[in-house]
Amino acid sequence: MIFTGVIIAVVLVLLLIIGGIVAYFVGIYNNLVNLKNDIDRSFSNIDVLLKQRHDELPKLIDTCKGYMQYEQKTLQAVTEARTAYLRATTPTEKTQADNMVSGALKTLFAVAEKYPDLKANTNFMQLQGRITELEEKIAGQRNRYNEDVNVFNIRIAQIPANFVAGFMGLQPHALFQVAETDREDVKVSFT
Repeated sequence: MIFTGVIIAVVLVLLLIIGGIVAYFVGIYNNLVNLKNDIDRSFSNIDVLLKQRHDELPKLIDTCKGYMQYEQKTLQAVTEARTAYLRATTPTEKTQADNMVSGALKTLFAVAEKYPDLKANTNFMQLQGRITELEEKIAGQRNRYNEDVNVFNIRIAQIPANFVAGFMGLQPHALFQVAETDREDVKVSFT
């Protein structure tokens, strides 16, 4: 009878240990799912802002066309960048297209400086303000996305989460990076 009680106690302890280990790995699994969904949500938030910016671009281009008769190349670059974004399907493609749009917008706003009538146009000023506001929001969301990616990438590299991540087929995500042109020195001229 005592021997049976000891066996039952040992079995219960083993079951508790096994149950604890299973619960621990289920917790890791759930945490990884949560982190993966955070990345998806963060990128989706960026995508929403990019879509809003791309919806505003045709209005901006139409406003500029009347004033910038000799700057068709600049307007064409904005249009092509917008089209590249609309065709993009993966986060990497969307990131590349976003970098194209950002560069084209910088060029457009720089060229607009040469047109005092355009700069005085109320529609242009409102659209420029709206796009600038969206750019600031996009920058904030990119930062949030990169934070989420960093936490995820660290977590899936740590032991024992890396075993669960391998079982789930999770791979590290790429950070949202700026275009090479954004890293170049800014030319300032007062002439």
